[in-house]
Amino acid sequence: MIIYGIGTDIVEIDRIKRAMERFPKFVDRLFTIEELAYLESKALKPQHVAGGFSAKEAVLKSMGTGLRNFKWKEIEIIRDEKGKPFVRLNGKAKDYADDNYIGDIHISISHSKNYVTATAVAEISIEKRWMDIESMLIGGNAEGRHCIN
Repeated sequence: MIIYGIGTDIVEIDRIKRAMERFPKFVDRLFTIEELAYLESKALKPQHVAGGFSAKEAVLKSMGTGLRNFKWKEIEIIRDEKGKPFVRLNGKAKDYADDNYIGDIHISISHSKNYVTATAVAEISIEKRWMDIESMLIGGNAEGRHCIN
């Protein structure tokens, strides 16, 4: 595995709880329908909402971008059948990952009584990079192929 970047984030659960109380649309603005279904299955407890928020922040840091050109919902934290979180990118976040050969982004989320932390590791996709090289070789003009050979 070749690492593109690592991101970590820590959030105070009370901060998220206050945001949820003050801004009724807070959760809807951050999470996709699939993410909301998971959070609702956890009774929208602030520690789970904070975990999702922290995970998204960690993913952005692992990509080295911050939220600049992306929307919160373009970074999804989904659970497999055993509850393990994984990252799914959409929209401009996916385009950025593809353009920079980012493949899998591994995520880990943990919480204590007062804090949630998440760590993300983005890896380079050798397959994506090779596909670009291969398409350049096959689809390029004869002069381009000559220069590469």
